Amino acid sequence: MVRYSKLAFRQTVYAYGTDICWTPMILAKEFNRSSVARHSDFTYSTSGPQPPTIVQLGANVPREMARASSLIIPHVGGVDLNCGCPQSWACAETLGAALMEKRELVRDMVLETRQRLHSDGWAVGKEKDVDSPKGRSVSVKIRVHKDLRKTIDFIDTVLGHEQDRNIDFLTIHPRTRNTPSTNPINLEALELLTNKYGDKVPILVSGDVFTMSTLPYKSPYLSPRENDEGRPYLPKLRGLMSARSLLANPALFAEHEVCPWDAVELFMNNVVRAPLPLKLVHHHLGEMCGPGYGPDKRSLLSKKERAELYNCSTMCDTIDFIEEKIMGVGGRDGIRRLPIPSTVRAI
Repeated sequence: MVRYSKLAFRQTVYAYGTDICWTPMILAKEFNRSSVARHSDFTYSTSGPQPPTIVQLGANVPREMARASSLIIPHVGGVDLNCGCPQSWACAETLGAALMEKRELVRDMVLETRQRLHSDGWAVGKEKDVDSPKGRSVSVKIRVHKDLRKTIDFIDTVLGHEQDRNIDFLTIHPRTRNTPSTNPINLEALELLTNKYGDKVPILVSGDVFTMSTLPYKSPYLSPRENDEGRPYLPKLRGLMSARSLLANPALFAEHEVCPWDAVELFMNNVVRAPLPLKLVHHHLGEMCGPGYGPDKRSLLSKKERAELYNCSTMCDTIDFIEEKIMGVGGRDGIRRLPIPSTVRAI
């Protein structure tokens, strides 16, 4: 998510069952050249909780992606090339979903990054290095084409030989670059691609992960549900990725249908330790306290109360406002206003 997966948010979702957290998309070229970009784009905790983190990179030059990966890899578990962002500014710069038309370039970026990390001494041998303290992953997130033959060509090129593949895992968002997020994901495309490639590379799916009880497919990795009949069965699907729905409900993977107040309190405590800009905090809180994307449209704050939240002009006012609401629903301790510790670092 652009801007919205900073450290405080990653710590919050990790506490509620998210296994791996992605950073916002970081532009490799700017990250390499600017200490200001490195300071603002990525922060990490040197003493828990430091969630297992994948850095999402926006790049279109193999050397730039390799350099950015080399700079950031000591602090994370892997790097992921974003070939899925549909925003017009990204596509205009041949980033994000525009790379779906550049399969050889994507392959070259992945290969040069893996070679650079190997030469730096990191263990990038895929499964054989999973348990190594220096083990790191290189992965790609994609969208699909209207003509799925192009998507198959893309995956074949980027994946390489299945006995020594170029990527550790693949995330598929089964919408095209131009498909609105209000349209359902393409289940036929997802079923075809997971069946074709699921034995060759671990596959995650992104899109329409609104709640754990309303997923539009079933898998052996998911608990059976009463309403599973008629949903396509994806036996080779290995994991789920959520963006906007997790933004509204950080406890989604803990099977909460709506965001609990405890998650809001935890997020604010994390923000005190790993500060965010006020407007960003307001956006997070507005999403968490709104009706969300699942069928249960209960919200923690009314529309009028959310407007009052956005009118808070300082972080202290925001903390007071949320603390008052939490205590009003039986919160125990309120929000702890702690000093910023030395264990939060930027690079």
